[in-house]
Amino acid sequence: MTAPPAATPPATPESAVTGTRRPRGRPGRWSALGRALPWLTPALLLIAGVVLFPAGYMAWTSVRDLSQFGMDNGPAGLDNYARLLEFGALPRVLLNTVVWVFGVVVTTVLISLGLAQFLDKAFPGRRIVRLAVIIPWAASVVMTTTVFYYGMDPFYGVINTFLVDVGLLDQPYGFTRNALPAFLTAMGIAVFVSLPFTTYTLLAGLQTITLDVREAAQMDGAGPWAAYRQIILPLLRPALAVATIINIINVFNSLPILQVMTGSIPGYSADTTTTLIFKFIRADRQIDTASALSVLNFVIVLGVILVYLKVVKPMRED
Repeated sequence: MTAPPAATPPATPESAVTGTRRPRGRPGRWSALGRALPWLTPALLLIAGVVLFPAGYMAWTSVRDLSQFGMDNGPAGLDNYARLLEFGALPRVLLNTVVWVFGVVVTTVLISLGLAQFLDKAFPGRRIVRLAVIIPWAASVVMTTTVFYYGMDPFYGVINTFLVDVGLLDQPYGFTRNALPAFLTAMGIAVFVSLPFTTYTLLAGLQTITLDVREAAQMDGAGPWAAYRQIILPLLRPALAVATIINIINVFNSLPILQVMTGSIPGYSADTTTTLIFKFIRADRQIDTASALSVLNFVIVLGVILVYLKVVKPMRED
């Protein structure tokens, strides 16, 4: 019998001989980016057209000398910023802005934490209550503010009349005619229209916390408040960060509420930086100074958000 042929040893790959590695089949970073670019292009174009170009044009306008009719008279350097810093009402406006943003955002978040905790419980009619919470968010901000504005009118406002009828006021009060009450009323309206988004964001965060985590806290002997403070609240940190940051941006740049409630009050005692920009453009025709204030506004908002992220660290793992 003839002996079977010896098995042929497998060929040694060239990479084993030379000591070099053959590139694997995984696509490189640039290849992946090339495949993703067609899908990202529409979003990138939208960001460039809606965000980057207006921001760049605003910064360019802030260093130009523009007439009241919009004629460009050439570069102005930092003169617009110097004129802005010399504006006498600027300290009061900056203080109003701090009170406006801090007061509205903190109040909104605190109330929303309670509402989200309530809506996370099972009770009869919960779906209807959840839908009712959305109504202030679905309605137009200008329409909602206008309803409150006329409701608080000292002569024919139903809210003023109600306060007199129940004995809280001796006579109708001009909430919309005086700077401080109009400003505080605007803050209340801002909280009212900000609650739905913030509540639903926190509710979504609550529903990601499993029942096992809550039961484990109860088995460890933690009371309701201790469990909420030590377990639930830390797990809510990402949702809380999203709600807070978006509220800061929205409230800081909010114009309709303040314009409706305080726009007829003379002077700058009830203005924030956003409404002051509007007055610079509409009343004074100072487009270049308004652009300088817009740049300052942008820097302040960005700084506040960066400080918040640095302090809170919402994505930190404990």
